[in-house]
Amino acid sequence: MGALGIHHLGVAVDDLDRAVETYERLFGAAVEHRAVVPAQGVEAASLRVGDSRVELLLALGPETPVGRFVARRGPGMHHVAFAVADLPAELARLRAAGAELIDDEPRAGLFGLQVAFVHPEATGGVLAELVGDGRG
Repeated sequence: MGALGIHHLGVAVDDLDRAVETYERLFGAAVEHRAVVPAQGVEAASLRVGDSRVELLLALGPETPVGRFVARRGPGMHHVAFAVADLPAELARLRAAGAELIDDEPRAGLFGLQVAFVHPEATGGVLAELVGDGRG
């Protein structure tokens, strides 16, 4: 098992509209989906850049995970998301391998997909998100 590939790169921003416009203007990105995800404390815009995807994240408040990230580090690279075929099985595999998980169970993410986060301590300082298709 393991990752099928990179699903998206997550970027924390302090002005979502400006960031969307910048990615459209500079990289030819196209907004694929935009939504508020209250459970994660963000408004997110998923942009297609060729065959790849960038997810821009605006914190809904200073006490959300992205809000704390921006307060500590400023806008910038937030996480790498990996596509997985069976999210519950992948969480179990990572747990058995000793990885520190933020989420023990999948939760709802953008597009109605199931997601879970792996603590940066497990991955050399990079927050990792696992993205399943919701069927696993």
